[in-house]
Amino acid sequence: MCGITGWISFDRDLRSEQETVDAMTETMACRGPDDRGTWVRGPAALGHRRLAIIDLPGGRQPMAVERPDGTEVVIVYSGESYNFVELRAELTARGHRFTTDSDTEVVLHGYLEWGEAVADHLNGMFAFAVWDERRRRLVMVRDRMGIKPFYYHPTADGVLFGSEPKAILANPLAGRRVALDGLRELFAFVKTPGHAVWDGMHEVEPGTVVTVDSEGLRRHVYWSLRTRAHQDDQETSIAHVRTLLDDIVRRQLVADVPRCTLLSGGLDSSAMTALAARQLADAGETVRSFAVDFVGQTENFIADDLRATPDTPFVHDVARLAGTEHQDIVLDSAALADLDVRAKMLRARDMPMGLGDMDASLYLLFQAIREHSTVALSGESADEVFGGYKQFFDEDARKAHTFPWLVRFTQHFGDDENILTSDVTGALDLGSYIQDGYDRAIKDVERLDGESDFEFRMRKICYLHLTRFVRILLDRKDRASMAVGLEVRVPFCDHRLVEYVYNAPWSLKSFDGREKSLLREATADLLPRSVYDRVKSPYPSTQDPQYAVALQQHAKDLLARPSHQVFDLVDRDWLRRAAQHEAPQITQASRRGLERTLDLALWLEMYSPTITLT
Repeated sequence: MCGITGWISFDRDLRSEQETVDAMTETMACRGPDDRGTWVRGPAALGHRRLAIIDLPGGRQPMAVERPDGTEVVIVYSGESYNFVELRAELTARGHRFTTDSDTEVVLHGYLEWGEAVADHLNGMFAFAVWDERRRRLVMVRDRMGIKPFYYHPTADGVLFGSEPKAILANPLAGRRVALDGLRELFAFVKTPGHAVWDGMHEVEPGTVVTVDSEGLRRHVYWSLRTRAHQDDQETSIAHVRTLLDDIVRRQLVADVPRCTLLSGGLDSSAMTALAARQLADAGETVRSFAVDFVGQTENFIADDLRATPDTPFVHDVARLAGTEHQDIVLDSAALADLDVRAKMLRARDMPMGLGDMDASLYLLFQAIREHSTVALSGESADEVFGGYKQFFDEDARKAHTFPWLVRFTQHFGDDENILTSDVTGALDLGSYIQDGYDRAIKDVERLDGESDFEFRMRKICYLHLTRFVRILLDRKDRASMAVGLEVRVPFCDHRLVEYVYNAPWSLKSFDGREKSLLREATADLLPRSVYDRVKSPYPSTQDPQYAVALQQHAKDLLARPSHQVFDLVDRDWLRRAAQHEAPQITQASRRGLERTLDLALWLEMYSPTITLT
């Protein structure tokens, strides 16, 4: 796992720009604390920061292969290719020779053998760029599900790229302007494919290759979520899901550094942890597991519409049954409300798209885990793959002509537009932006011959979660973990599993009338009964009223700075009212509004963006 960046300028020699290349590379230091390197020659400059996971001494980057004519093919690579051992054997049989044991070298030689079609051969999470000196061509590739972030910014004579926007923003050619659509993206809670918030910047979309040469830029989609007939019956489908999960977890446990699992006590993380524990036990090892908790949360827990039970009792049930070496990371409200923690998470994400204390606790959890492990397996994306969220079963959400997770969003979290000035709200016109995005998204959903109206509707809902919603959460998890140099792997994002379960009809995904039926039965032999019967509960949020009180104090401090740029966006009167509520009267909507305001204020201070509302 690493951070990559680069600059291609066909009209100049970038050896005179080493200082800028170094600055771009150093923005990725958190993603790669173990090593750094740059390669600069002629029109190309590549930078790399390394988090060493596989072949610790041999995987240094940028990595190059010299051709017989003296030109080089150079790669900067971030991520993991879980099938690199098989690919190395195949490439060796084709005449390639390797000098390291790293997956990076395998991907580089894969490019030499197959060109950009190397992407079709990879199983994993990755974002990489290859500079082909002979062809004067840059090839940028991103994994199928978008697990690893990847951004680029076309210039007058080439392109800038990086794992995160901050690497691109370190180059003077990239302006810090946010136009209306960028601002809309911050408040819509929908991830628009290819959108990067910053004007002029784009994502390399998941499953896509972007090629840049002196003729311009071209995009090629090598993978997308396609509709296929599902031929297996219930018993066969359950067995196949288990076979896939066994193989996926086995592959993703491979590392030359300490590993662990993230355990929430829900079905997803419990199944994944139990699978990992069984496989490591066969090798005589014990898996470490970690969970986040809050001071007094279990003892004083209050059930609500989103969370019926606290996580910790279920976490401990799994840890006992699976025999993990478990540790709870218990956080207090002072840590969650700390402005320094908020700033670090904002810096990690480059934009104020956070989820308040849920972001802060994730960052602090990963920071604590990093003291013990370098790789963690997560249950992220199982809800999107198997159908675990409440909106999958909500008739209003099923019938709505919008993104289903937005149907109850304001009910649970409040309306972000309420905190904004009337001028900003009017300019954003979020309703039209969201509707346009939804209409574009569902045009890509293919209908199976003979598929009923209901099954097609559920297919659309699954598709939207897998191509729009999950990417918000994957980006959040990647940024929070890499900000502390922790690699988080996501077994449920393996494209083989995603393709198989996506095409299983909804009647099979929910054959027992519950969420995630296929996953529950495929791993039933590994789960404590309490977890098997547990209803889906989202990532935890603190219920301590002192957290909201701390937010109010930060808001009062902000109100004492009346000229702050945040008041060009946020309604000052709304903030004043929210800061003066008595603690027991602070609603979830007000709390979220306070968090959003503080995020915006810090972002404006840290990045000094130019925001245009026209």
